[in-house]
Amino acid sequence: MENFVLTSGYLAVFLLMVAESACIPVPSEVVMPVAGALAAGVTLSGSHLKLNLALVIVLGTLGNLVGSYIAWAVGRTGGRVLVNRLGKFLLIREEDLARAERWFDRHGEPAVFASRLLPVVRTFISLPAGAAEMPPVRFGAYTTLGSLPWTAALALVGYELGSKWHTIVKGFDVATYAIAAVIAVVIVGFFIVRLRQRGSGAGAQGHAERMTAGDR
Repeated sequence: MENFVLTSGYLAVFLLMVAESACIPVPSEVVMPVAGALAAGVTLSGSHLKLNLALVIVLGTLGNLVGSYIAWAVGRTGGRVLVNRLGKFLLIREEDLARAERWFDRHGEPAVFASRLLPVVRTFISLPAGAAEMPPVRFGAYTTLGSLPWTAALALVGYELGSKWHTIVKGFDVATYAIAAVIAVVIVGFFIVRLRQRGSGAGAQGHAERMTAGDR
């Protein structure tokens, strides 16, 4: 995987991030830091490939979006059975899919956004979103908003660490994921509160307008 990025650059970043969000467990924790290190101009394993950091982030996010839509379409068309049959060939575990489904059932559509900060779930969340017939535009918006900070952070860390990018992989232990989970919960909670505030505000405004119309 690292060698693919070192030899194919932008194409590898895009295709691997597509695969990650299309329910194929490709670690973005490797893909994006390597690309970020190349953007910093360092030489990795003899490769002198130089990438543009902004383009790396854009292609990583776009890859996540495309892959997510693929998985969303599979879930929308009832392809879950096919995924189960082919799962062993794609290294997909049934318990990972079940975890993503429980996460979506528990948190609803905002889970598509928050799950981008969580291990395993981020790879499979699009399937239950498609099965639930989440509107495609809203799904794409949540996916992009959740994927961009993740891909940017990983690429920036790789950019700053340079040839020592691999140290970030060692840092993704249980504690790191726990912190990410807490951050995700806080973000989702804030997001839900804002939505409810907008809904109640719109409802109050509508009631006021109806009262005014009645007075007339």
